[in-house]
Amino acid sequence: MGVILNYRDLDQYAACWRRKNFTIVLTNGCFDLVHVGHLQTFREAKKWGDILVVGINSDRSVKALKGAHRPIISQNDRCALLSALEPIDFVTVFEDHTAANLLELIQPNIYVKGGDYSLEDLPEKPVLEKLGVKVIFAPLVQGISTTEIIRKIRVAKYA
Repeated sequence: MGVILNYRDLDQYAACWRRKNFTIVLTNGCFDLVHVGHLQTFREAKKWGDILVVGINSDRSVKALKGAHRPIISQNDRCALLSALEPIDFVTVFEDHTAANLLELIQPNIYVKGGDYSLEDLPEKPVLEKLGVKVIFAPLVQGISTTEIIRKIRVAKYA
């Protein structure tokens, strides 16, 4: 079971992990409705290192990124759900729209994103290059996305 960490404490934890020569892997996202595609990304990410940290966008950040009707699940509940997943070691909440500051704080060895991204699409690209972080794109589970799940729920509601 993973541990929920306060964002302000991450630099101390990360420094300890680096002193122990652990390979630190970071992934992040809104994870508003956790689905099998997310789980696949977490499993893939965990294969690459000793410590898997998952950063979740705060409620305020999700609302700014996804619109007024999001998040559906609160940040506290998302933390509780994600920390219960086997591949995840640590979960934290960050306020920014991108993970650039989170990357600067943790300085992971590896950054994992879903295969719907490319390096050119990542707003964190300058920080990743500056820190020399290896980027890995996890394969997508076809037909599964939070947006698609929400669409199916809306269709079912009015069927």
